[in-house]
Amino acid sequence: MISRRFFVSLASAASLVLVTPAFAQGDPLPSWNDGAAKRSIVAFVEKVTRPGSPDFVPPAERIATFDNDGTLWCEQPVPVQLYFALDRVKALAPQHPEWKTQEPFASMLRGDFKAALAGGDHAVLDLMLTTHAGMTTVEFEKIVRDWIATARHPGTGKLFTEMTYQPMVELLAYLKTNGFRNFIVSGGGIEFMRPWTEKAYGIPPEQVIGSSIKTKFEMRDGKPVLLRLAELNFNDDRAGKPVAINQHIGRWPIAAFGNSRGDKEMLEYTQGGAGARFMLLVLHDDAAREYAYGPALGLPDVALGAFPQALYEQAKKDGWTVVSMKDDWKQIFAAPK
Repeated sequence: MISRRFFVSLASAASLVLVTPAFAQGDPLPSWNDGAAKRSIVAFVEKVTRPGSPDFVPPAERIATFDNDGTLWCEQPVPVQLYFALDRVKALAPQHPEWKTQEPFASMLRGDFKAALAGGDHAVLDLMLTTHAGMTTVEFEKIVRDWIATARHPGTGKLFTEMTYQPMVELLAYLKTNGFRNFIVSGGGIEFMRPWTEKAYGIPPEQVIGSSIKTKFEMRDGKPVLLRLAELNFNDDRAGKPVAINQHIGRWPIAAFGNSRGDKEMLEYTQGGAGARFMLLVLHDDAAREYAYGPALGLPDVALGAFPQALYEQAKKDGWTVVSMKDDWKQIFAAPK
């Protein structure tokens, strides 16, 4: 006869199995130094995944949102998508002789990003709309896949997909192991990211949110297609990020990760929810292994991806974790295979 004590023991053993991921996988973040930032991540994951914890969060509600540029991969000297736009300008230039004198295309053709970006957000939008439209979504996906397979960072010579941050890739895996669903919430183009994020980060296309242009349904040769139009649909930056999170995910994140002023509202929105919350910003302060830019803490200022002093002070005031790439990460990029 099987006793009641047997069932109690079996239930206890089962509960240990259920809580295993957060506690028994060795070091889940081997590229992180054992400092306050790493400890804050582990402590948060443990308290929201431990059954019986007052901060326990059911797996369905474990939503984590990540910015991409500067948070998951390198965004300097300019965000990767601008290099894609540059190559698109070069490819399309023979069809547009007027671009030799028309900004921002003329500066792009000279490889002068600084001059091209001098036109501000209007110039960037003009570049994106002109070079990312006029084809079907399937055709655009193939263009992106072909480009990302060979395009390399101008400073390191590495493939851009080799410029992902190893500590953040480990963090994504750690959260996923503990029942989180990770979403990318980026100012970058949603259809620029979706072809490669699953391979690079383990994040499938349906969990990628980004800026978008409008599309139009058509029948071509008897087949349905979506045509990409040169018209902005949604700018997923700053206050747009919480709006997009609500539209695409439908649940409030309990953790959010970013690196710049463009992520402030996403972290504020995450913190505004009920229960345990975790917010983290990556500070680029390692010129030797990557780039150093702020202008927080007196670091050099940049045109895109800035981390201003006001954001740093808000992080300290609101209890957000600030990661020093120089001090908190043992390595920045994965070792060459």
